[in-house]
Amino acid sequence: MPVNEHRRTTLLGIIQAAGWPIWPLLACSIIAMALIFERFYSLRQHLVIPDKLLDEVLHLSQRNIPSLESIEKLKTHSALGEIIGAGLAELQQYPQTTEVEFRAHVEAAGRRVAAKLERYLSALGSIASVAPLLGLFGTVVGMIEIFGSQTPGAGNPAQLAHGISVALYNTAFGLVIAIPSLVAWRYFRARVDHYVVELEIDSERLVRHFFNPKKGT
Repeated sequence: MPVNEHRRTTLLGIIQAAGWPIWPLLACSIIAMALIFERFYSLRQHLVIPDKLLDEVLHLSQRNIPSLESIEKLKTHSALGEIIGAGLAELQQYPQTTEVEFRAHVEAAGRRVAAKLERYLSALGSIASVAPLLGLFGTVVGMIEIFGSQTPGAGNPAQLAHGISVALYNTAFGLVIAIPSLVAWRYFRARVDHYVVELEIDSERLVRHFFNPKKGT
């Protein structure tokens, strides 16, 4: 038998031996993998805080405020670009805006960006918490099958073996899903927190550039 076919057969055999409680765990594993890949892609540095972006914008805006078309393009450039664009759009439309109003627009944009950065993290954390419970549920189902197969005076070895398989495989699958999900959640949580701090610092630089030039750089 070819190696790949043997592996497929083994995996299918494990799933069959684990019984029906394994299916929610498999669904959790697929969702967790999708969320992890999506967050790895979306939380890349150049999509959140590109190098030198703020410096370039501050340099260009010393002479005049960019056009609304340029500002709209900037908003779609990155997370930082969305915050900068919100501030520039306020200045473009309302040149006499006060520092308080300008800061309010920038902070509102910052909150929207922070929410986007945290997207799906709660779902990933929930999977990390729920997977062991689903594994425990499968274990309980397996134990029920074990005790249900033991009739007075006679036992059912096949049913006993199946119950043990359900209990052990579901426990193992629950842990295999929960551990990477928890590690990924903590990693992304720390990464988002770092980005949020950097975005707050850059936002303050943006405000000071227009309303306190001596402290803006």
